[in-house]
Amino acid sequence: MPQRHAVQMSSSHATYGVCVLGTEVFLDMRRSTPKGATSFDVHATSAVTVHIIHSPMTKPMVNSRWPLDPDIEVLVTIDVISRSLNDNKVKIAYYGREGNELSVAWLYLTCVEVSLDVDLNRNGRVKSKGKDKDKWTWGPDGQGAVLLVNCDRDSPGAGGTDSDRADVWSPADLQDMSLMVLRTQGPSAVFAEYQVVLHVPEADADKVRVFHALRGDSYPRYQAVLGPEQLSYVLERPGSGEHTFYVEGLAFPDLGFSGLVSFSASLLEATHQHSPGTPIFTDTVVFRVAPWIMTPNTQQPLEVFVCSIQWGSDSNEVFLEGLRALLRKANCKLTICSEVETRSDRWIQDELEFGYVEAPHKTFPVVFDSPRNRGLKDFAFKKILGPDFGYVTREPPGRAISSLDSFGNLDVSPPVTVRGKEYPLGRILIGSPLPWASGRRMSKAVRDFLYAQKVQAPLEVYSEWLSVGHVDEFLTFVPAYDRKGFRLLLASPNACYRLFQEQQRQGHGEATQLVGLKGTERRSIDELLVDESLRSDNRHVQRCIDWNRELLKQELGLSEQDIIDIPQLFILRGSRADALFPDMVNMLVLGRHLGIPKPFGPEVGGQCCLEERVRALLEPLGLTCTFIDDFFSYHVLCGDVHCGTNVRRKPFAFKWWHMVP
Repeated sequence: MPQRHAVQMSSSHATYGVCVLGTEVFLDMRRSTPKGATSFDVHATSAVTVHIIHSPMTKPMVNSRWPLDPDIEVLVTIDVISRSLNDNKVKIAYYGREGNELSVAWLYLTCVEVSLDVDLNRNGRVKSKGKDKDKWTWGPDGQGAVLLVNCDRDSPGAGGTDSDRADVWSPADLQDMSLMVLRTQGPSAVFAEYQVVLHVPEADADKVRVFHALRGDSYPRYQAVLGPEQLSYVLERPGSGEHTFYVEGLAFPDLGFSGLVSFSASLLEATHQHSPGTPIFTDTVVFRVAPWIMTPNTQQPLEVFVCSIQWGSDSNEVFLEGLRALLRKANCKLTICSEVETRSDRWIQDELEFGYVEAPHKTFPVVFDSPRNRGLKDFAFKKILGPDFGYVTREPPGRAISSLDSFGNLDVSPPVTVRGKEYPLGRILIGSPLPWASGRRMSKAVRDFLYAQKVQAPLEVYSEWLSVGHVDEFLTFVPAYDRKGFRLLLASPNACYRLFQEQQRQGHGEATQLVGLKGTERRSIDELLVDESLRSDNRHVQRCIDWNRELLKQELGLSEQDIIDIPQLFILRGSRADALFPDMVNMLVLGRHLGIPKPFGPEVGGQCCLEERVRALLEPLGLTCTFIDDFFSYHVLCGDVHCGTNVRRKPFAFKWWHMVP
């Protein structure tokens, strides 16, 4: 429905007004109707279209005049921009009962254009004169502009992210912003008397910042005109032309912030020099701030990060040798972070999570820094944040941090369809207690942030039964080139006991585990199978994993054929469990190449039976298994390969705005 503003008509003097191209002007005739008038007619110059709004019972009179019924409204529209002031005329003549003309009211209108435009169709171009610009809709046929949080650091030497400063330091910084164009056209004298104001609602002002591109003598400059504590901006002498603005996001969607922000351009009539003016037209556009998106194991790996620990008995040099060999096979970049940079903290998976943000014109990676805050506390901010590499974190106010705040307790599934509902970017998995139980839980600030992104519908699974309590201790996803395109791997005590029983029946009960590892207790298959305390521990663990199995089948739309059980035993320390030997599910997934913790299982015929079983399960899927020794450098410290590595992956080809949350 077009915008409408009212003009008071007068029969004692001519009325002058301004209207905006395509809008409706309501002619208020109450004050101009003379006493005794019973009918009227309307005439206008050629560019003006007159609309008489009436009830079905009201008809024009024989002479094309209209009765002065209370339900009649007169509207006019103009679809041609004025070349000069007052070049459009409207005449209303009033008639008495005898048909005599009693009086005439004249209106002189000047038509101008005021249009605020953005990349409405999400194709990287700012389109003018779009419809329903004040609405943002999801889906492949949706519309509405996208805004990036300007959370990278394009300016060398800057202290924080680019959005921390209310200025533009480099042309590269503009590439992270979204264009907004204000178009004005009409006689210049109009804009000398009427104000054009750009404004933002108070509730949105601290989420965005707007820069006006101004032409300087030698180079353009960018003036911050809207944002925190700046709700409006009056354009000086707008005249006819285009005004370019750059918009940056300052905040991701979060609790209490849907991600939607709006901007408006208003044409104001200043009736008094000290008054703010009254709007006769407002054009509004809406942006949605791009969400932070996680990437699953099925996305192509681009870079693997690992910490180097050189000193002490728990040096990880042996682990690094195995990792280098894997990355040569996977043809993937390896970044080794020095011990000085990481302050001897090796658990890089727990400290941060790589994701990305995307708009039609720009995509860049963003690292999410956990509130874990150990040795790697400053690593993401100091070493990863940079040009076209963003940073975000969430710190829970006044709350003790638990192990479940580490991002080994965060995963994301590949794309799935569940009961007809599509999740084209997968679903985030968060390790938690049972829904009805108390216990350690990921910080509300982090969970609120993840839920607010909307595009990866988080699912809380049960991980609190583990000593460390992370989801990556009992599940992972690997690519597969059939069916859904992936498999869910679950740690399985039952599968391990079945394997050991098979080996025992075949006469290999004396085969022992942990061969070649000094200072470890070597136990045979026979000894493991008769250990009733161990079996009791693993019955409990299997029940915990089975609870998750049913939840994941239901919430990810999986069948049993989509799940592979990986042999693994656990041992309870008090009421919580640790992996008895290196946890093979805690693996590094690099396309077809898997870096799996070397389990040092019982050797049969010179081969580890656990390794052989895992190869038999995964290699038919086209995957390659590389077993990496992490026993002393990670496993005995309560973590494994996945815990000690982190991967930046290629963003999805799917555009997040095409989905329907």
